[in-house]
Amino acid sequence: MTPLNDTHRSFRILVLCPHFAPDLHAATGEVMTRLVEALAARGHTIDVVTSLPWYRDHDVEPGWRGRPIRRQSTSFGSITRVWPFPTDKASIVPRTLAFVGETLLSFLASVVKGRPDVILAMSPPIFFGGAARILATRFRAPFVFNVQDIFPDVAIDLGMLTNPKVISTARRFERWLYASADAVTVLSQDQADNVRAKLVEGIDPLDRVRIIPNFVDTDRVKVVAGSTRYRDRHDLDDRPVVMYSGNVGFSQSFDLIELAAKHFVEADPRVVFVINGEGAARPLVEDWAADLPNVLVTDFAPRHEVSDVLGSADLQLILLAPGLARSSTPSKLYGILAAGRPVLASIDPGSDADRIIREAGAGVVVPPGEPAAFIEALESLLGAPEELERMGRRAHDYLTHLFTPDQQAKAYEVLFSQLTNR
Repeated sequence: MTPLNDTHRSFRILVLCPHFAPDLHAATGEVMTRLVEALAARGHTIDVVTSLPWYRDHDVEPGWRGRPIRRQSTSFGSITRVWPFPTDKASIVPRTLAFVGETLLSFLASVVKGRPDVILAMSPPIFFGGAARILATRFRAPFVFNVQDIFPDVAIDLGMLTNPKVISTARRFERWLYASADAVTVLSQDQADNVRAKLVEGIDPLDRVRIIPNFVDTDRVKVVAGSTRYRDRHDLDDRPVVMYSGNVGFSQSFDLIELAAKHFVEADPRVVFVINGEGAARPLVEDWAADLPNVLVTDFAPRHEVSDVLGSADLQLILLAPGLARSSTPSKLYGILAAGRPVLASIDPGSDADRIIREAGAGVVVPPGEPAAFIEALESLLGAPEELERMGRRAHDYLTHLFTPDQQAKAYEVLFSQLTNR
């Protein structure tokens, strides 16, 4: 274990998060696992309270069933896993009730632990923030609210939350959490502007809301060249591959891939569209993909094969529904950059993801919900393979501007020091 810098003390940190290793098919599981590992390597003790692994199949995985709460000691502290009440993510009411149930179990599992120096709670689910606030009061410890996606904004933008009274209640709860947290950490300037606009009068927005981006894991994601095992496994040969890799959810505009694939069946049947991932929208994607000979849908690869999968594409895709890029930062962008692949992004103009892609010279951005612009960009990019290679090199070169896991851990360490010294 690496000793702490003399200017910092060792903290005992209580972490509430929805997913943790081995539940890494959820992006937030990867984020929190690597952050905890990096904090532990810097000498801190961490007690993680999370769910039993369930995300991949939306059911608690075999081997983890039988008990609603499981505890284990670790080299860095402990992990307590609670029953997540698996439900269909597309069903907002059952999913909300499931989050409430999981939050209650997480609270009960946390309240019996020793006093932490600081509490870090991740959202979504937003309810973890409420549990963390109560725990912070009980333990007289600072509460840091880590916002990955801004709720209820995302649910409203997707049309999943429409009842005015429910929306009003959710917004009041959201604002109370921002006001009651000792610090709110967000991933981008867009998210910071969103949260700061919701703070009550009298709270310093710059002090309360801090930008700590997610990291680029260059130990796990590297540039690969030439033929890959993934290409061999799926008989892709030397065909042009356009890939979406990540969560197959309702916040992504997969209709763009459907329309583009139909276009390229006639325009250039050699082009293959690959959707690599799992999620609530996958059954719908599989329905239309079954009728298209140039679309391949595959499962998430094991963690150690991520570089091979990402590197199999000539062009990577980011697809966010209109309005979402300002409340939900696409973490897959960091993996694409680390893999040295060019990107075509259908996202809100002016968002942080748009800025990064343009600054890096790593690809092209088109407005969301515009199939004609998306298909035109695809034709232009695929028709210029040498430019795609240059974009990929520029993508990887841009990594020096982004956080590593250790740099992210240092940023949280500095924040914890500030809060505990007040």
